[in-house]
Amino acid sequence: MSGAILELRDLDVFYGPIQALRKVSMHIDKGETVSLIGANGAGKSTLLMSIFGQPRAASGQILYEGTDITRKTPHYIASNGIAQSPEGRRVFPDMTVEENLMMGTIPIGDKHADADMQRMYTLFPRLKERRTQRAMTMSGGEQQMLAIARALMSRPRLLLLDEPSLGLAPIVVKQIFATLRELAQEGMTIFLVEQNANHALKLSDRAYVMVNGQIRMTGTGQELLANDEVRNAYLGGH
Repeated sequence: MSGAILELRDLDVFYGPIQALRKVSMHIDKGETVSLIGANGAGKSTLLMSIFGQPRAASGQILYEGTDITRKTPHYIASNGIAQSPEGRRVFPDMTVEENLMMGTIPIGDKHADADMQRMYTLFPRLKERRTQRAMTMSGGEQQMLAIARALMSRPRLLLLDEPSLGLAPIVVKQIFATLRELAQEGMTIFLVEQNANHALKLSDRAYVMVNGQIRMTGTGQELLANDEVRNAYLGGH
């Protein structure tokens, strides 16, 4: 598909004998914010992880900037401009904020590390206050900010976010989505997996709805926000 930075074609993914994704096809164009919403267990996180080859697709194709990366290693993928902020944050607990951020430079080297770190402190002022603090001593919201900032340290052309609002207080969720909006306005391409459909759809240019490992619906963020089926299933009818 022309203009697509990422394209999935008929992706099938299994965990042992269990099929987690069925014939998933979707695309993300450069500069877009696209979200994937669905119930817990629908297969959203599996789809995100399969882009990095863990789990590996059983059939179908993953194309990134026109190149087939379906069988590429996670290191190759990370070194070529895709970064992921994983579900559950997964910061390095015994490392400081600065050390965690430096881990984000591994795919590309530390040539721009100082400038990029200052940029992260501008995006997330709380991290600057905590820069010498060990990650394990920080709040869940601060750890989530750190996980996103660490992903951004690799200067990605495509940012994958897995449930960035999970388990966070509403005020922190609002702060994180405001930062994501700022990144989107700067031209960052974002693929967001999120249970909080309201926040995700308001942020997104387009979105997909996943049910039992299959894409069941797609449209602009505004179209899906206004869709009665989506509202009843994921927005509490509001």
